[in-house]
Amino acid sequence: MRRRDNVRDRNASAWLLPNDGSRTDHRLRADMRRFDGDDEVDLVVVGAGAGGGVLTQRLARAGWRVVCLDAGPFWDPDQDWVSDERGAHVLYWTEPRQIGGGDPVPLGSNNSGRGVGGSMVHYAGYTPRFHPSDFTTRTADDVGADWPIGYQDLRPYYEAIERELPVAGESWPWGDPHGYPHRPHPVGGNGEVFLRGAGRLGVDARVGPVAIANGRFGNRPHCVYRGFCLQGCKVNAKASPLITHVPDALAHGAEIRPDSHVSRILVDDRAGRVTGVTYLRDGREHTQRARAVAVAGYSIETPRLLLLSTSPRWPEGIGNDHDQVGRYLMVQGAPQTAGRFDDEVRMYKTPPPEVSSEHYYETDPAKPYRRGWSIQNVSPLPITWAEHVIAQGHWGAPLREYMRDYVHWATLGALCEYLPRPGNRVTLADETDRHGLPVAHFSYTRCDNDRRLQDAATASMEAILKAAGATEVMTIDRYAHLVGGARMAARAADGVVDADHRVFGLPNLYVVDGSVLPTQGAANPALTIMALAARAADRLDALRRRGLAERALSRA
Repeated sequence: MRRRDNVRDRNASAWLLPNDGSRTDHRLRADMRRFDGDDEVDLVVVGAGAGGGVLTQRLARAGWRVVCLDAGPFWDPDQDWVSDERGAHVLYWTEPRQIGGGDPVPLGSNNSGRGVGGSMVHYAGYTPRFHPSDFTTRTADDVGADWPIGYQDLRPYYEAIERELPVAGESWPWGDPHGYPHRPHPVGGNGEVFLRGAGRLGVDARVGPVAIANGRFGNRPHCVYRGFCLQGCKVNAKASPLITHVPDALAHGAEIRPDSHVSRILVDDRAGRVTGVTYLRDGREHTQRARAVAVAGYSIETPRLLLLSTSPRWPEGIGNDHDQVGRYLMVQGAPQTAGRFDDEVRMYKTPPPEVSSEHYYETDPAKPYRRGWSIQNVSPLPITWAEHVIAQGHWGAPLREYMRDYVHWATLGALCEYLPRPGNRVTLADETDRHGLPVAHFSYTRCDNDRRLQDAATASMEAILKAAGATEVMTIDRYAHLVGGARMAARAADGVVDADHRVFGLPNLYVVDGSVLPTQGAANPALTIMALAARAADRLDALRRRGLAERALSRA
């Protein structure tokens, strides 16, 4: 009985969801606590994604008065989401941005989200941990940067978030070996191909981990393996902040304020502290006063907001004394390799990343590059499959033939650890958006290590598919997963925030999202962002309880 109560308390949102066949607790949203702009709340959180959603939930549970602002809508899966690739584009951040550099990175579906839940409403559900080595790449491999915290600092938070989502998968042998709360999901045709090819080459591969409960969980239904994880899970089987941490935050007194585009962080130069934010909603500018501000807008919008927030003390943008804001932004190389098989595969069935391997994750000293990559199943739906084929130069009749052949193809995707470089950065462009604010300019150029590592990753995927019996393979180059831009560091000269996520020089301004990552590993970042947010919440609440904050934050 005690164990059941612990599970229910830890995963309270699973029972907060309706059990009447709908997928949104409209009463919980309608009755949530609401604050006035003149109320000096304890904390304003900017962004309700992986970082902001967890931070809001944790501090609301601790009794903080929290307002979380998000530029996008408060999604209703029943009304807003469709089982259609094209229709799912509403989930992506498609506001104007500029891209440049030697290897410009397309922005949109892979790299950002719009609305409460952020990009996790359209992520694949894949939730691996970072490895211990990811936190010490400068010391161990003479590349990248060392974090000011270590893997052991995040380990208990990884475990907690894995239980809260919850995560399903086989025991994990790589990095810090560990298990998962739920058993792995069944394997479909795409996964069978991966397991067969990897086994023949001696490459270890495992099922999971995915943030999709294996079976019914609370009022959340079980996965029906419909293949639309990347388009928003209409059945609420896949975990995202929208259905996990946000409902729990509302139940504990937080306000989630959607359609609120934060335009500026307000700072009192004389006091040396921030005082709140301005935001745009319904065509008007509003202000929300706060004793502290936490930015969780992800790796493009977070640096952009810091750069937009100028004052006489901070003429180049808040927290930017050392010209670090926007620097060291990283993407992962994400090539995809497809293989054709005589038997039908139907790769769209089961969760897209159903089988994965971190066999190549760590640095191999015998190779001419540092760090490594992971491999996972990916399952492009027809429109994305057509883009894959077109990228090979096929058009007209050949394209139609490849489309008719869709069910015979299996696809693998790699995540390659690109290295942080100061010139890969976000700055403000001359172009403005619909609000009259300068848009972000994102410049990216790969280094030789990046290119060599991606070539090796592509070769490994082609070898696995051929070993599984593929009669034809074709690879496309892609990018995925933004991190960096406001990185965590031991010194202000090397980053934007300290080990407690506090912006250097401002005791009540925090950044709690993927932009603080000094390195990115070869793992999807969602779980690490959530774990960092949970740790940051503990650190913030401990400061208040010990009375060490510049100004005590009163409970409601």
